[in-house]
Amino acid sequence: MVAAQKRTGPDTELEDRKPHSDEAHSAFTPPSGVPLPPPPEDEHPTSEFAVPSGLAAEQASEPEGSAFAPPGGHTAAGTGAQAQIRQLSGYPAFTPPHGMPVVRLTKETPWQDRMRTMLRMPIAERPVPERTERPEGETGPAVPRILDLTLRIGELLLAGGEGAEDVEAAMFGVAHAYGLDRVEPTVTFTLLSVSYQPSLVDDPVTASRTVRRRGTDYTRLSAVFRLVDDICSDDVEVSLEESYRRLVDIRRNRHPYSKWALSGASGTLAGAASILVGGTWLVFILAAIGAMLGDRLAWRASSRGLPEFYHFVVAAMPPAAMGVALSLAHVDVKASAVVTGGLFALIPGRALVAAVQDGLTGYYITASARLLEVCYLIVGIVCGVLIVLYGGLQLDAKLQPGESLGMTQRPVLQILAAMLLTVAFAVLLQQERHTVLIATLNGGVAWVVFGALHYTVDINPVASTAVAAGLVGLFGQLLSRYRYASALPYVTAAIGPLLPGSATYFGLLRLAQGDLNAGIASLTQAAALALAIAIGVNLGGEVARLFIQAPGATEAKARRGAKRTRGF
Repeated sequence: MVAAQKRTGPDTELEDRKPHSDEAHSAFTPPSGVPLPPPPEDEHPTSEFAVPSGLAAEQASEPEGSAFAPPGGHTAAGTGAQAQIRQLSGYPAFTPPHGMPVVRLTKETPWQDRMRTMLRMPIAERPVPERTERPEGETGPAVPRILDLTLRIGELLLAGGEGAEDVEAAMFGVAHAYGLDRVEPTVTFTLLSVSYQPSLVDDPVTASRTVRRRGTDYTRLSAVFRLVDDICSDDVEVSLEESYRRLVDIRRNRHPYSKWALSGASGTLAGAASILVGGTWLVFILAAIGAMLGDRLAWRASSRGLPEFYHFVVAAMPPAAMGVALSLAHVDVKASAVVTGGLFALIPGRALVAAVQDGLTGYYITASARLLEVCYLIVGIVCGVLIVLYGGLQLDAKLQPGESLGMTQRPVLQILAAMLLTVAFAVLLQQERHTVLIATLNGGVAWVVFGALHYTVDINPVASTAVAAGLVGLFGQLLSRYRYASALPYVTAAIGPLLPGSATYFGLLRLAQGDLNAGIASLTQAAALALAIAIGVNLGGEVARLFIQAPGATEAKARRGAKRTRGF
């Protein structure tokens, strides 16, 4: 019996090692015979951060929002005290509690000012476009197509003579309207580029386009502005396909005026300018004939593929030749008024205003390139006029530098001539017909202000020109914002009566006669008058923008300036 109870061997040792129950797996199992402790009243264990029984939880005096808390009206997992505080406070748990100032892109201000304000903001402060919920499986427009549309719109605006900042604002507005928030447009004279980066970890997408040909067609420019306004508007929904279709229609539209109408407008402009500097009706006709001949020669040079520099050289020759011929024929007319009228039709005032505007708004590379272009065109005019004047002096032509300085003051006739000049200039710029009347009135007001300050009050012509050009820019910008259109159709033609045609001619004549000091002084005055026009127009535009509160700004001092550097 003892031998049966005391079995030995490997099987016996393995059997002794086996646990008799699952309780043998835990070291906290009480031994047999010891009663188990009673279970806790609460099924969940308590925490050392829990409020002891008998004490009330302290309520927060002011709720502190959290970036991770859901908006009000939704419940979240948490303790009962946190839910009670959120329910009592009634605040949506956002950070910061009172919210951040948001720039709202409303229709209350023109899109030019809205986009310009955003361009002058740091990228981190720009508001993102509102996301629209799309049905499941539907994707938005392709990024390359949006960038391509943006570049094509910018190309038309830059080719039409718009300033670099306005072109960038239009490109940014189009991209922003189609949901591309992290986009950076860049304009450098003839090169446009746009870059889009979806996020900080994604690769950017960059596209560029070069403006090969530039022309003056303000009808096309106005149509592009209307397209951009509709794209940026909250009231009108324009799809990407619709934008492309309208852009194709804009490109295919023919110019509103024919070539012969443009030649007639060039002659009318020269004749009206000759009246401004003291000419008679005979001078008006002769100046118109000379300008039309120059325009036809410029068209022929353009058809032969010659650069634009030579267009101005050949266009400046017929008016100067007309003045020399009158002097050689001893006709009792002011030959200098004929030449001066022809120069009014050639001076590149539009390009000069755009160059100075780009420089004042911080686009120095584009401004330098445009100023260099203006210099080349003016040198072309100088070459054409000097060639003819030098030949006339060799033939003993009696050209008097001061014969036109003592011009008679004919206020009514000169005001009518200034308005006629503005109409002709508007036709040359291919403006829409409904903008010609407003531009004409603006040009008439500019000449009235200039005449009142210079002839009546005897103020320096440079200061008088600056004040008159400032009013032109002011009225033009206000009209453009009222109509949500470009300011160029209301401004460019209106500065025509203020162009320094006579100062340019007399400076060239004195240079041809060998009087370098007087010639340089006269040309310097012409340059000062041209800069006064450009700065006055830009200053008037900035004053007009002061009347419109910038988006998101509560005070005028919050308006951001166009600043690239701080001067040091």
